[in-house]
Amino acid sequence: MASQSRSITLETPARQEFFDVTSQLEDFVRDSRVSDGIAIAYSPHTSCCIVLQEESEDTTYYGTQLLLQDTLNVFAKIAPPARHEGQYLHPGPIHIRNAGELRNELPEWGLNTDGHIISSILGRSEVIPVVEGALMLGQFGRVYFGDLDSVRARTRTVYFQILGN
Repeated sequence: MASQSRSITLETPARQEFFDVTSQLEDFVRDSRVSDGIAIAYSPHTSCCIVLQEESEDTTYYGTQLLLQDTLNVFAKIAPPARHEGQYLHPGPIHIRNAGELRNELPEWGLNTDGHIISSILGRSEVIPVVEGALMLGQFGRVYFGDLDSVRARTRTVYFQILGN
């Protein structure tokens, strides 16, 4: 059984946003020459997610597909966007102090608890079967990376791995 990996980087804005990474994953699967197995898309970032969803042709003014914006709207009711300290228990004073002293982060960057909660619900990875060299996503399926941390623009990494023959 073969195993190969690849990573891609994305520049994300200071708002919750999804990015279609399907073509990059398809390119990786094709380049791997694995005909049957599984492909994995994974995010190491704890306020991000990987989701499989239908492609929605219509978009918001920011370019977010409407189905993905609907998803964010539903989650905003479950975990409202963090707007001020004390809204959530996290981040506490020790976290804010350590973030500033150890990582040179601004206190307001800690207002991303909603992103962490949503990420833990949606998950940070997806496994897709590969059959005859193609991802089994269905007719309309796409692979999306979601950055749910809306406090600052970031450089994010998505990892792909394939296992198979």
